Amino acid sequence: MAVAFKPGWTKPSTLLFASEIPANEKAFSFALAQAKEFGADFVLFHAYDTLVVSTSETSGVRYYDYAAAARSEKHQLEPLAERVRAEGLQCEVVVRPGLPADQILAFTREREIDRIVMGTHSPGPVGKLLVGSVAEAVLRSATVPVYIVGPQVVDGAYREFSTRTILCAASLLESSPLVAGFAAELAAQHRARLILQHVIRPQERVRLLAGRSLDQLEADMLALVPAALQGRISIQTIVVPGDPTEELLYQSRAQQADLIVLGAQGASAFAAITRHGVVYKVLAHANCPVITLSPVVLSQSGLHAEKPQPAEEYMAGVF
Repeated sequence: MAVAFKPGWTKPSTLLFASEIPANEKAFSFALAQAKEFGADFVLFHAYDTLVVSTSETSGVRYYDYAAAARSEKHQLEPLAERVRAEGLQCEVVVRPGLPADQILAFTREREIDRIVMGTHSPGPVGKLLVGSVAEAVLRSATVPVYIVGPQVVDGAYREFSTRTILCAASLLESSPLVAGFAAELAAQHRARLILQHVIRPQERVRLLAGRSLDQLEADMLALVPAALQGRISIQTIVVPGDPTEELLYQSRAQQADLIVLGAQGASAFAAITRHGVVYKVLAHANCPVITLSPVVLSQSGLHAEKPQPAEEYMAGVF
């Protein structure tokens, strides 16, 4: 497969932080740390749907003051912008009226943005309720990688936001070399070790192994990493039977992962509310940030549309 990553996807020169008001302080800290690491320009972006109602001095007629609404939103974001500028970085504050997900995606298409960073919440028990509708929509349709700081993520300040271990969900499908290649590029950029994990549901073990042992499959998975990177980074492969969500979360804690990489080509609205919404559950419960590659990003990198997997074939790496 011909893989063509944009350099900015692993070393961003312009980073967009999708902010709420008040801002998600933990997510902002991760975004600022990345901007400092790469010397990236920082776009502090906020979409709002609250309009300021004003009254005309002459007629007394009440009307929506769009300009006043924008000024109000920008004013609340200025303290964050000053913190960015205090680090010697360029910071642009952008506020737009409209639905947040739509505005984030539209702005990313208009400008040279290399990475979106955003936080998310965990208000409900399943599916997109675990993630929030804004993050759910953005990670499925973004034209750049999306770095998400979930509600269970541990504050990275104690380790200076370093990325020493990257856990990548892999599988035997066509997208895995692309996702693993991206994770390997990130590992090389951060001088981090890379762990490729493939989770096989117990009922699929005989069919997927096809007479091979788990050790043999682990050895075969090394081929997912581009040959040019294999000698530059430390790589570990793990193949285990089990539930993809549980095993990914377990390994992220056991291996003290600083970042999880997921392909989000199967992160559909349907998956968001079913037991197969692995990406949403991982985002909700991971104790480290997760970076996702949307179907758009995967397509831009050379992946053709994959045939949807039946429920019984849903496995790690296909979310």
